[in-house]
Amino acid sequence: MTEQDLNKLGSTLWGIANDKRVPLTLWYEANAEDVVAFEKQMRRKVHYVIEPAHLWSSISDLARTQHDDLLLTLQQGFKYIENHSFENNFQGLFSEINLDSEKLGKNYKARNEKLCTIIQKIAEGIADFSTDSDVLGDAYEYLIGEFAAGSGKKAGEFYTPQQISTILSKIVTLDSQEPATGKKLKLNNVLDFACGSGSLLLNVRNQLGSHGIGKIYGQEKNITTYNLARMNMLLHGVKDSEFEIHHGDSLLNDWGLLNEMNPAKKLECDAVVANPPFSYRWEPNETLGEDFRFKSYGLAPKSAADFAFLLHGFHFLGDEGTMAIILPHGVLFRGGAEARIRTKLLKDKHIDTVMGLPANLFFSTGIPVCILVLKKCKKPDDVLFINASKHFEKGKRQNRLLPEHIDKIIETYQYRKAEQRYSRRVSMEEIEKNDYNLNISRYVSTAKPEKKIDLQIVNNALINLEKNIVSAASKHNAFLEALGLPPLPFDKN
Repeated sequence: MTEQDLNKLGSTLWGIANDKRVPLTLWYEANAEDVVAFEKQMRRKVHYVIEPAHLWSSISDLARTQHDDLLLTLQQGFKYIENHSFENNFQGLFSEINLDSEKLGKNYKARNEKLCTIIQKIAEGIADFSTDSDVLGDAYEYLIGEFAAGSGKKAGEFYTPQQISTILSKIVTLDSQEPATGKKLKLNNVLDFACGSGSLLLNVRNQLGSHGIGKIYGQEKNITTYNLARMNMLLHGVKDSEFEIHHGDSLLNDWGLLNEMNPAKKLECDAVVANPPFSYRWEPNETLGEDFRFKSYGLAPKSAADFAFLLHGFHFLGDEGTMAIILPHGVLFRGGAEARIRTKLLKDKHIDTVMGLPANLFFSTGIPVCILVLKKCKKPDDVLFINASKHFEKGKRQNRLLPEHIDKIIETYQYRKAEQRYSRRVSMEEIEKNDYNLNISRYVSTAKPEKKIDLQIVNNALINLEKNIVSAASKHNAFLEALGLPPLPFDKN
């Protein structure tokens, strides 16, 4: 090797060592002929590809150097991820992000500078943290929770508090026929038809591990929340082939996948979980009355679609599956159409457990809620009632369920325990005598019985007290007499 070659090699190595760009960028430039094969392998291994220019390290470097093309690069990156990163396209994933908004700045230059500042601050904040997918996913979930906490009533559209989400996910992952035997090894399909940001589905997945679920299905009507759910899945390392989130209206059942009429092709789920909007007003009509989801039970009233949501999810529950749904207490006792639906579900032995939770657990409402656990086939010929309304830690804004409160609920359900003023197994005969009213306090009252009073003991105590008064008054007057003072009048009788 000549001195000239050595100088050239040294110059090349120095250039690489001092090149601040992402290593993958340098590899792409040096191996252009291998890029197609590399990306094919990436899709096979991790199910996605992101070009070097769109990686976070590249974006943050543009922000650090105040590059004029940051905004344009972000826009191109969003389009690439939506249309090319995954085998299943994710069109519209960033549709709610408007980088041309005047809120960022009145012109391109101002918006670009603002984005540079924002991304620099984010980069500084996460520099000391791991960037693996689990940490990023947990951070994303945390931010969604914090946003929900500050969103008031709007939070109910997209977020189920983790403590309640944990209860539902632990219930549906237990063996449906014999919960006491523990968790199932695997769930083939899981459905949340009002999935919001997807946190409830991810909680179910966490209970069984990343390989414990065959496929996750979710549906969400709100476009912004729908995109949050898809992003939440990806950031938690769920492969695009392992989940399917649909943007649509569950009550209208506008998802083709769920409209399959052939029983052999019908989607059946080992677990169905949901936190649908409470007492949502809808428009039932004759066509919906003939819908396969409602035909056997009837339509929920216009004023409250709670049972319509329940029947929608229940239709897709498999014979060996478990459904857990959060609903307002009104479904337990309201009359009319809801009473007819409730009665048929009870007579058909589909309602397994009724749980009452404390008030003020949600960001969006302060009302107490209940969890209904349903099964297509259940062994016990009774209904388990759990009244956990008094078991919580009081907070300034929201009440909280501590781990011990959650464990008590799960253990009571799992082993079908009876405990005074907390839980009870109620026979169908008793429920029938109560006109199929499931008001929890009818069966499990948290009120402590008043202490019994023995009137004879009270009377004796009063007699002794009177004697003591007379004795004390006599002594007192004796002292007064010795002092030459008039005695105090008192009635010896």
